Amino acid sequence: MKGEGGNSDEDSRKEAVGGGGVTIEELQRKMAEFARERNWDQFHSPRNLLLALVGEVGELSEIFQWKGEVPKGLPDWSVAEKEHLGEELSDVLLYLVRLADICGVDLGEAALRKVKKNGLKYPVERCKGSSKKYTQLASVVNEEFRVDNVIDEYI
Repeated sequence: MKGEGGNSDEDSRKEAVGGGGVTIEELQRKMAEFARERNWDQFHSPRNLLLALVGEVGELSEIFQWKGEVPKGLPDWSVAEKEHLGEELSDVLLYLVRLADICGVDLGEAALRKVKKNGLKYPVERCKGSSKKYTQLASVVNEEFRVDNVIDEYI
């Protein structure tokens, strides 16, 4: 259904909540502005942000506590439960982004580097279908081949 100005209701909703996608840099800017406006930079030490992050991870864990295995997509969850999950996931993300910013870590670059490193630690031909840690995979660790050395040289 079209609203005024030719935008669909979905387009209007996306514009109201900030568009279809958000960058880490945008979240960093918004979090820095949020803290600055409230004079909270004085409290945002790496230690304090880490402890707040851990607390939020605990709150996120509580949502899943006692539910057993939960299927992808959470088909049996109510809208309210999914909204609550989204709020707690957002708290974790926002504290993580703020912590990385305060520590001077480019979170996007660090994440891409980690994905690349994990690809080297867990090559498809050695780990497909296995939940073993890379140090337990056959022929990954031996006298001639040390995965940590290869990763450091490759990256």
